Amino acid sequence: MSTDGDLSASLILRRGGLARVGLERIALIEAIDGLGSISAAARRLGLSYKGAWDGVQALNNLFDAPLVATNAGGKSGGAAVVTPRGLAVIRAFREVEREIAAALSRLEAGLAGPDPGPDLGELFWSLGLRTSARNALRGTVATIEDGEVTARVVIDLGGGVEIVSIITRRSREELGLEVGKPAIALIKSSFVVLDGLGADDGPPEDGANHLAGTVVDREDGHKVSEVALSLSAGKTLVATVPASAPPPAVGERALATVAPSNVILAVE
Repeated sequence: MSTDGDLSASLILRRGGLARVGLERIALIEAIDGLGSISAAARRLGLSYKGAWDGVQALNNLFDAPLVATNAGGKSGGAAVVTPRGLAVIRAFREVEREIAAALSRLEAGLAGPDPGPDLGELFWSLGLRTSARNALRGTVATIEDGEVTARVVIDLGGGVEIVSIITRRSREELGLEVGKPAIALIKSSFVVLDGLGADDGPPEDGANHLAGTVVDREDGHKVSEVALSLSAGKTLVATVPASAPPPAVGERALATVAPSNVILAVE
């Protein structure tokens, strides 16, 4: 039996722009199969008749053949039959649910082990994180320096690479950031400035973030180029460079500069 501390996941079905179908609507067709009517199933599940009817229509629209066949009767209780296709969908949905539960159990067991490893950790946080920021770099809070209004937070990305973020002190408190806790640095690619880096060049000491790496990918457009810079610790930083400033070629060393105020922090 699950507890509040267990990992959990929800399976949602969707096709194109149609309504999403999750566990609640699968439970609806299971109830219809057992009771023989939409109105009776709605009463059992605590739904309005219209809500249940809309759910049936969403299910029938999602698939290329109806899952529930209905006869006239409306709220008074017209007959409804779950089709063989509907029964197959129920079985498949429940089977996938069991597979997801088993996968989560394996994931949780691995994360709870003495050395969960980077692959499990990356998988765990990325399951729930979606962002428009091109760069999402996971690390650990190394230091925090609180000022009167702002806080300077240093994130250790591993491999000797650190990135500094300047956020408000209130934001730092609301995120619950503490030294040793994981955090994710979000950076828009347009906030990353790239410069060539010679063998003897070192980062300037101006308070900005300077991350040295090697260009591993470059995609050129008419107005901008997207450049991927490989850092240490397996991290990659992406920059969008205007066409007026030709970017370094693949294989060349480069220095990425990011202002601390342009580094947004997120937590799991």
